[in-house]
Amino acid sequence: MSSVTFTIQAFVTLLVIMDPPGAVPIFLALASDRTAKVRRRLAWQAAGVSLIVIATFALFGRFILDYLNVSIQALQAAGGLLLLLISLELLTGKQSGETDNRDANIALVPLGTPLLAGPGAIVATMIFVQHAHSAARITGLVIAVVAVHLVIALALLTSTTVLRIIREAGITLVARIAGLLLAAIAVQMVVEAIKGFAATW
Repeated sequence: MSSVTFTIQAFVTLLVIMDPPGAVPIFLALASDRTAKVRRRLAWQAAGVSLIVIATFALFGRFILDYLNVSIQALQAAGGLLLLLISLELLTGKQSGETDNRDANIALVPLGTPLLAGPGAIVATMIFVQHAHSAARITGLVIAVVAVHLVIALALLTSTTVLRIIREAGITLVARIAGLLLAAIAVQMVVEAIKGFAATW
């Protein structure tokens, strides 16, 4: 496999796993009561946090998991439970915390991680790192990861214009739909974690 093919494969794989369009309704639901300026900042922050998490696990992932004696399945289950908690808040319309704290938390959790930089993206990146045997492949992987996060940021930034159209009633509907989608993603993550645990027993 050439370095170009490897780069394209890494980009497409991470783009599909991280699913920027799927994160849009959740971002809109969580950031609907923010100003346009704050929403733009949150979009960049979410993409930045995801990039930092992915880069950290690309460099030190195996060491971190081995040192803490944590399996990928445990990480996946924890991420699923965290997303489930957020989804229940969206479905019930109850969100805790003050505005400033929520601004930071939205970008960090659940957007940056585990929604974008979730177990699937982390594992995929770690696998690509193992196959990056040359300088050209390493460079290609870096380009692919950065490019994916630029796409994520642009998708979130573009989505903010939707809020001007759908108004308050539409925002409530988006929040409920986002909560349902997030709950489904959370349950799927937990199920996959259980399957992973069962396979290792």
